[in-house]
Amino acid sequence: MPLSFSSLGEGPVALQKGFSRAGKDQVAKEHPAQEDRSSTLGMKIQRKIRLKDVAELAGVAVNTASTILNRRPNSWASKETEARVFKAANELGYRPSKTARALQSGRYHSIGLLIQDLTNPFFSTLADELEAAVEERGYDLIVENCRSSLVRERHLFNDLTDLEVDGMVVWLSDNSAFEDELASAFKGPLPFVALGCGSSSLPIPVDSVVSNFTEGLQQAVDATFELGHRRYAFLSALAEGQADGSRPDLLTRMLAEKGVPQSSIQILRSSHSIDSACETVTSFLKSCGDERPTALFAINDLSAIGAMRAAIECGLHVPKDLSIVGVDDVPMASYLPVTLSSIRQRYRKITRAAADLLIARIEGTVEDPTVPTQVIFPTHFVARESVGPAVS
Repeated sequence: MPLSFSSLGEGPVALQKGFSRAGKDQVAKEHPAQEDRSSTLGMKIQRKIRLKDVAELAGVAVNTASTILNRRPNSWASKETEARVFKAANELGYRPSKTARALQSGRYHSIGLLIQDLTNPFFSTLADELEAAVEERGYDLIVENCRSSLVRERHLFNDLTDLEVDGMVVWLSDNSAFEDELASAFKGPLPFVALGCGSSSLPIPVDSVVSNFTEGLQQAVDATFELGHRRYAFLSALAEGQADGSRPDLLTRMLAEKGVPQSSIQILRSSHSIDSACETVTSFLKSCGDERPTALFAINDLSAIGAMRAAIECGLHVPKDLSIVGVDDVPMASYLPVTLSSIRQRYRKITRAAADLLIARIEGTVEDPTVPTQVIFPTHFVARESVGPAVS
């Protein structure tokens, strides 16, 4: 039978004041589920803490409390007053509305980051470093993860202007594929900084911070060639439909300059995941017999780790039977059972430079806002245990 107010004894007033013990016991016996509902209704709903409440507790004007809590540079309040306001806010559990702050200051004090794959340790490290860099400047970081899906990447990119952020840092699958969109974004109200691979000969139509892989790759090629390697493989682990990019061609040209023919260079393709990389390399190694490569270059450290596992499953030893080189030099590369040789991206410098460029745009301190700024960091090869002499 439905529970009516009359069965509670005193109508709605009883819900505010609570039941007698006997009344509660009777409800619990006859309608146990209703007791939970009645108890929930009987709870006092707490009023949201407002800025006015913080100001009253701290004994200051509302405008003063707002200036202090938003850390505005024009605050004239003493250190003691600031401490009193922050203490009052903490005691009351006050959390300012970002939307309200944005209406007052014109800023959300938040920055967005669009990245390819949070399961890749390079991107999670990048996000962590960028968060630290922008937090020092008073900004929060909101991360959008493409999950290595080109469809999701396009969807997220098109919706970036809907985020409550003051600017965006984007690591796209291919900056050239988004050239028109980036050029349009540079003219729009939301500042952008693009990350990724690049060089001075391939400018990006927005502010950008890029890694030039030529130097690091050349060092890795020189090191492996000097160790006697003449048969190579390149593992391209990408999202479905994503182009290989410039690195396989660059590796082929560098090896050709040393007399290694294209027929001695195998290009392997897998999806972005570590298990796909492992499966692809395992199948390849089992099929190539005595003519297998003695050195394998992977597009990133995650796929290189998958390749190392594949070698083990095929009964090979790294680096005795197969030398492996990754890209990114993520922190775990130094702590694997066989430490991974890798082409290092300077992710800390990349994120600091990106934060500086973007915040300069947001705060209007760019010298010439009509021209995109490009910052290029070189890469370099870090030799570790996964690279050794070629099998004679």
